[in-house]
Amino acid sequence: MNKSKNSNFYISIMAGGVGSRFWPSSTNARPKQFLDILGTGKSLLRSTFERFLHLVPADRILVVTNQVYKDLVKADLPEMPESNILCEPSRNNTGPCVAYTALHLLAKDPEAVFVTAPSDHVILKETAFLEKIEQGLAYVSENDAIVTLGIQPSRPNTGYGYIEVRKEDMAKNLIEVKSFREKPDLATAQGYLESGNYFWNAGIFIWKAEHLMQSFKLNEPAIVDVLCRDKSKFGSQEEQSYINEVYPDTPSISVDYAILEKAKNVLTIPADIGWSDLGTWNSLHEFLDKDGNETAVVGRNTYLFDTANCIVKTDSEKIVVIKGLNNYIVVDEKDALLIYPKDDEQEIKETIKKIENIN
Repeated sequence: MNKSKNSNFYISIMAGGVGSRFWPSSTNARPKQFLDILGTGKSLLRSTFERFLHLVPADRILVVTNQVYKDLVKADLPEMPESNILCEPSRNNTGPCVAYTALHLLAKDPEAVFVTAPSDHVILKETAFLEKIEQGLAYVSENDAIVTLGIQPSRPNTGYGYIEVRKEDMAKNLIEVKSFREKPDLATAQGYLESGNYFWNAGIFIWKAEHLMQSFKLNEPAIVDVLCRDKSKFGSQEEQSYINEVYPDTPSISVDYAILEKAKNVLTIPADIGWSDLGTWNSLHEFLDKDGNETAVVGRNTYLFDTANCIVKTDSEKIVVIKGLNNYIVVDEKDALLIYPKDDEQEIKETIKKIENIN
């Protein structure tokens, strides 16, 4: 696929998360987006960056990350201009992150249209994915609209947000969004699956920077009020120091709450792209090849007996022997060992917080 000839198209990759549900492999010092989780020889961030290089050159790809990860980004993406690394001084969720990106782009290109995408997703059908992104960019460049990708759900997943559309619109290539739904419980997720008019929210959005800022002013003005105390700083040598000063004062709110659930002009493109957000060990288990007992192993020197429906990851040189384990996550890292029921993996994030408080 050829790079876009439209010089107003940009990509923004969000890479500031901690990935705490992937503990102990993912840590505060080196979160999962910088890890080779899949054993491909590339980090998830690197794979995402290379995927978008088919659409735009490296100088039109931005990475938004926490300031403590700037050096990790530079090391992973050496061909991207350092000025394209936007550093957040605090973790204020995705709302301020997206608004900051839009303001940065507007300072250099008032006609900017950009994609916001997570850094840690897997997309197996890359050609289909790029075609959907190009479709969205073309539409947004000509219309005051926000476009997202909707993934056809294959199971009642409680770890994803959902996009609701009208049943009669399901066959369309571009569908008006009726509502966004937060992560449901299992019964609700099962209802979504059975109804047939819900998509998984992949967290991939396409918007025109100017129109997006108008939406922020209307729906979440507190973010704009803080970031625009001195708009002249965007695009200048003083931008980073200015952001360091004002950004922590922005409300901590997701872009879903700030914009998407309030905006009236949001559409979704149904996308069969082999997508997984790899947000949890369970999602990695589903993605990986498994043995006859539905167990996936990442690493060497692992011997399993009477063990089923597990994911086992070890990078150590020592021999690992497991017998009689069913439906568990086993992750052996240098400084920590995790053995946790797969059905309870949503608790891992809170469990780690409790451990940190104890220590």
